[in-house]
Amino acid sequence: MKQELIDKYNVSVPRYTSYPPANFFRPFTGEEYLKEVDYSNEVREKNLSFYFHMPFCRRLCHYCGCNSYPMAKEERVAEYVQALHKEIDLVAAHLDKSRRISQIHYGGGSPTAMPVSVLKELNEHLLSLFSTIEQPEIAIECHPGYLTSKDWQGLLDARFNRFSLGIQDFNEDVLRLVNRTPSELPTEEIVAILRNAGVSLNMDFLFGLPLQTSDSFKTTIERAVAMRPDRVTTFSYGHCPWIFKRQMILEKAGLPSAEEKALMFQKAKEVLHEAGYLSVGLDHFVLPNDELSEALRSHRLHRNFQGYCTRRTTGQVYAFGVTGISQLDTAYAQNTKSIDEYIAEVTMGTLPIRKGYQLTPRERIVREVIERLMCNYHLDWTHLAEDLVISVAEVKRAINYDVERLQEMERDGILRLTEHTLEMTGEGNPFVRTVAAALDPMMIDTDKKFSKPI
Repeated sequence: MKQELIDKYNVSVPRYTSYPPANFFRPFTGEEYLKEVDYSNEVREKNLSFYFHMPFCRRLCHYCGCNSYPMAKEERVAEYVQALHKEIDLVAAHLDKSRRISQIHYGGGSPTAMPVSVLKELNEHLLSLFSTIEQPEIAIECHPGYLTSKDWQGLLDARFNRFSLGIQDFNEDVLRLVNRTPSELPTEEIVAILRNAGVSLNMDFLFGLPLQTSDSFKTTIERAVAMRPDRVTTFSYGHCPWIFKRQMILEKAGLPSAEEKALMFQKAKEVLHEAGYLSVGLDHFVLPNDELSEALRSHRLHRNFQGYCTRRTTGQVYAFGVTGISQLDTAYAQNTKSIDEYIAEVTMGTLPIRKGYQLTPRERIVREVIERLMCNYHLDWTHLAEDLVISVAEVKRAINYDVERLQEMERDGILRLTEHTLEMTGEGNPFVRTVAAALDPMMIDTDKKFSKPI
């Protein structure tokens, strides 16, 4: 990666896991959200995707940018779980029962900090209310630091069929510095348990942490590919200490330079490609037979707050738990960050929505453009316009289509333009967020703060 490209295009821009980004959300109420839930039954996307936010962690990692809280007392955890069941019923009452579940996802926090029996009961609750598509994705983010062989088997019994192992790094010196507990079992033993059950397996890694070097991170990825997980993610650490104060600890420890961080990603990518993995989206690598590979080949890759997914498993997202963000066709809605407020209000039969955003017709067009570019590194203006049932000219009017700016990016070698398409180059892929921001009308003269791509 050329240093001049890093200097020019490694600027603060949104991650675009949603459009608009979450820091554009406004005050929103439970009543407003339920109106959008009612309307969500009428739009084209009928599949249901459910997200559970499990906020508790046994230890808080210094790098964490998630909405996480120290583990509460057993009685408080039980109250939180009861509120989750209540919230399911409050929202499900407004959903068409003929709709089918395509995806259930547990994030956090550390979902596996919760008793396995709790997770099983939540799955059973949802699956008693709605039928599913064939082979729905029931996924959970796992912190392997506290899970025994019995726990892994319990998760399998709870019907989870996709497991994301939050490894971050195999170097235990790095883990200790960032306050993360190493895996309870050797990762190879965990992989054997899950492989014998025939489920899908992801491994998640984080680069850009103190003590990491391009060579040490390469060693970590080499160990991962030797186990042949279905997917590997290499997340770029987003340093936002103005939001997450505990990240200042890492700043004092010393963060790698942007150049070294870029080299970490480059070496990891080389190892993964040599092992037969294909790049998908910004930070995923998958085996050629993975359904994400086919979605990318057909330019139909999709993503939501839970990560990359196919159109088969895509659904409007209804989120449960503190800080959970629902992603409907026309709106976003986010629950309160306070566990006390969440439990009290849901127990009283009120949805604890605090923030959200109702998209205008123009913003829904921009969302589609940015999502497709972020997922597929490719835009076909004609196909996009056909899918939106509008003209190409209307699509380009909705976004910030600055021809001179795009041509400058083309001269710099990060994208290619034709009359009908915009496509990222391999060298330009790490800057896809920067290109997306250039197309985003909301980024014109914005005062919002974001992390850098690298």
